[in-house]
Amino acid sequence: MLAYAIFNPLDYWPILLSFLGGVAALLALDLFVIERLAHGGTTPAAQARRQMQVSAVWTVICVLTALGVAWGFRQFALSEITANPALLEDTRYFKLEPAQAAGTLFLEFLTGYVVELSLSIDNLFVFLVIFRYFGLDHDKQHRVLFWGIIGAVVFRAIFIGIGSVLVSYAWVLIVMGIFLIVTGVKLIASEEKQLEPEKNPLIRMLSSVLPVSKNFDGTRFFTHLNGKLAATPLFVALLVIETTDVAFAVDSVPAVLAISQEPFVAFGSNICAILGLRAMFFVVAEAMQKFHLLKYGLGLVLVWVGMKMTVLPYFFKDELTNPQGHVPIPLSLGVIIALIGGTMILSLVIPARASAEESPATESDNGGNTNA
Repeated sequence: MLAYAIFNPLDYWPILLSFLGGVAALLALDLFVIERLAHGGTTPAAQARRQMQVSAVWTVICVLTALGVAWGFRQFALSEITANPALLEDTRYFKLEPAQAAGTLFLEFLTGYVVELSLSIDNLFVFLVIFRYFGLDHDKQHRVLFWGIIGAVVFRAIFIGIGSVLVSYAWVLIVMGIFLIVTGVKLIASEEKQLEPEKNPLIRMLSSVLPVSKNFDGTRFFTHLNGKLAATPLFVALLVIETTDVAFAVDSVPAVLAISQEPFVAFGSNICAILGLRAMFFVVAEAMQKFHLLKYGLGLVLVWVGMKMTVLPYFFKDELTNPQGHVPIPLSLGVIIALIGGTMILSLVIPARASAEESPATESDNGGNTNA
């Protein structure tokens, strides 16, 4: 298993445990410290400003942490490969010097992080619609986002673990590449769909085994209804977020594996991208709606990484220097940044349709549609 990885997580399990420990520490800090710091304004306006300031600072910290993890992994890779050059044998990096291999892994980590962060920002559009549908205020949004992110970490670990094993077969990469191209084209051509949680099979299953209250009970996921345990609309919203994230992972995991099949790079960049998602939501909630053309950039990114797995290797193949036809990572990173950045800039230059300009939900507990 993972025979073509430089650093097999089963062999380097202390590194994996250390990373997961750091993730757990950041999540605990987010839940028990950062959210409390966000409360403290004497007026609603002052409270909103404080929440925005705390969220902005925490977002910056998460981004810097991701960059620090990428650099730390580069230094670790350089040290290990220098001490044991045989690690590169039977891998795609076998012709590289230790410094070159470590540098390539670093760029792959950054590229994967940029792609996953971009996809995560796009996912926030959907989260915004879900929150509006259920009429969630700030505290409820925070609670759903926090536990949603924990679920996302678990699902990403499972999917990337499976994917890292499967990509050892060449045909799997081709299938993933075709899937990404088709997904990208659909994203570019599709219209936004209406949110219909009542059609979610998991929600239907929940309703069949557990009563669902029509009213919130603070930020609790469960309450008592007629003396029986019942789920609140907040728990229904969490299930919608989790199932939506699973659908997102179907796109994002092949995308990051197209950039790097090294498990630590794929998993690390993916998790770093979603760690700051909660705070980022509150920072860019208003701005998100201005990036109405972002989906076209993301669609083109998926097409690009899909072509990178299928067609492009034939254009870069060189029997002496690049027998496997790997697309240069700096080129791939540059194209991805240009596509994402370009569509974001165009979104600010070209106004969106009036119907798309809606503000985030700020309803009270009883606001919005709470029937599920």
